[in-house]
Amino acid sequence: MSAKNCARCGKVFNYVAGAPLCSLCKEEDEKDYKRVKEYLYDHHGATITEVSIALDISVKKLKRFLREGRIEIIEGMNLLLECESCGAPIKSGQYCDACAKELADEFKAVTKQPNNHQAAQTDGFKKIAKMRYLNKNNM
Repeated sequence: MSAKNCARCGKVFNYVAGAPLCSLCKEEDEKDYKRVKEYLYDHHGATITEVSIALDISVKKLKRFLREGRIEIIEGMNLLLECESCGAPIKSGQYCDACAKELADEFKAVTKQPNNHQAAQTDGFKKIAKMRYLNKNNM
């Protein structure tokens, strides 16, 4: 844990992981998300502008909810979100399906590869470093 300033209100808090927000700002975000969820349930297909105006929630926060994968664009021409890798329009999250798959495959490949340098060091250590019992009486 480390002390950080909240990105929204500036208050100092113990940062663990995730968004750099204090507990009060995170709680406010959760309340806003629940309001958005309820609004979209009642107004299926509402635009981001309609939701923003009706609930007095910033478009920036709504875009963050989209990026976090908490809500998604369901239809129409998406000019709001783009894949962070290739720039293709996406409905939710950070990456399109193709780029997400490519990143996952690259990650799997990297984690499966043996670290030859580390293996060589370990093997060399096994061959060179011999141990013995240290007789404390001889000291």
